[in-house]
Amino acid sequence: MHKLLSGALALALVALLLEQFLAVRVARPLVLPPQQTVTTRNPLIGVHTRLTGVGDEAYVRRALEQVRELGAPWIVELFPWAYVQPRSRYGYDWSGADMVIAHARRQGLTVVARLDLVPEWARPAGTTDRYLDPKHYADYAAFAAAFAARYGPQGVRHLIIWNEPNLRFEWGERPPDPGAYAALLKVVYPAIKAAAPDAIVVAGALSPGSSLDDGATRMDDMQYLASLYDAEAGPFFDMWAVHAYGGQAPPEAAPAPEQVNFRRVELVRALMDRSGDTAKRVIITEGGYNDHPRWSAAVRPADRIRWTIATYELARGYPWLEAVALWQFSTPFATRSYPDAWNFVAPDGTPRAIYEAVQAYATGVGALDHERRESPRTTAKPATRHARFRVRAVRTRSRRSWYRRLRACPQPPCYNAPVLAPVPCTLCPVPLF
Repeated sequence: MHKLLSGALALALVALLLEQFLAVRVARPLVLPPQQTVTTRNPLIGVHTRLTGVGDEAYVRRALEQVRELGAPWIVELFPWAYVQPRSRYGYDWSGADMVIAHARRQGLTVVARLDLVPEWARPAGTTDRYLDPKHYADYAAFAAAFAARYGPQGVRHLIIWNEPNLRFEWGERPPDPGAYAALLKVVYPAIKAAAPDAIVVAGALSPGSSLDDGATRMDDMQYLASLYDAEAGPFFDMWAVHAYGGQAPPEAAPAPEQVNFRRVELVRALMDRSGDTAKRVIITEGGYNDHPRWSAAVRPADRIRWTIATYELARGYPWLEAVALWQFSTPFATRSYPDAWNFVAPDGTPRAIYEAVQAYATGVGALDHERRESPRTTAKPATRHARFRVRAVRTRSRRSWYRRLRACPQPPCYNAPVLAPVPCTLCPVPLF
């Protein structure tokens, strides 16, 4: 009898341990909202999200809801190889990617998948997670092909192969090597096409600008692209990705080889045309402006608002452009430094002024709804001995002034007309900024 009880207890313990072991490996059912669609005046609007790896489904759902409410039909999201195959080439953990893609689809968003970050088992000891050794190109290609096969039927067709390979940091602390990147494309492209023939293999996503340290830290993006064509990489990508940051210049500033600005994308387009790739489209997967008050490369918040809207509007004039996804929508954490000032939404989900301005441009309702929600008592109070109250009062006055000007304009097209220059609107005498 004692032996039977001991055996039963042992079996129960094994069952309990097995349940605990499987509980962390079996994906929980997702709580998905009803199907939604994006309402927007500009179908090119996109943002780069930072959701994979968060694990909090409520956070992911709310962030993607806010993207839809912004009026942005596109997102770019990183899906790290290291998250999907953390231990070996023989298994996949799709739970994180499943969550993001399922919720993005329910919000009516088109997902552009960025695929990089190397798992520890696929790189030499002591190297970074950006170090992809040529002997593991086939392993990376197998991961990309599996991703395409799994999510292609769910509408995820755009797959970005690596990120900023012309940077030493992103190429695993090695000098940028366009020949090696071309070799990677030649392995990955046929593997993806065999798994998902309608997939769109996106290459590039280069860091914009001239060479640094004679190309050892960054190789000039135009030189890098030209070298890829010299390495006969042209047939091994379907679309080219561009990082079109505005720097400290308005988006209509003329392009030049030594300048980093939005219209640098035109130089990329011209080089592709000269190389015989006139039929291929371009997609902007990063870009935008930073409005941190103490970063030397930032712009004023009012300029960021005006120039961001102008960026989205100017993009509509490029018939070869797929989408414009600006950096970055939000992060689940705060750095307490200038990276936070790229965000459209604060880590706690509070929309920043840039979010509300773009929403007003894209949908015509965001800023006006916000103005109606604001209490009349939020105007500035008399100065107090606490500096934070004075700062808050100034910010409130500034924001309400901008919304009053926006509301004063009689026609929605007025939202677009004045953003290309700080002049009064062509439809009414009230300047927006």
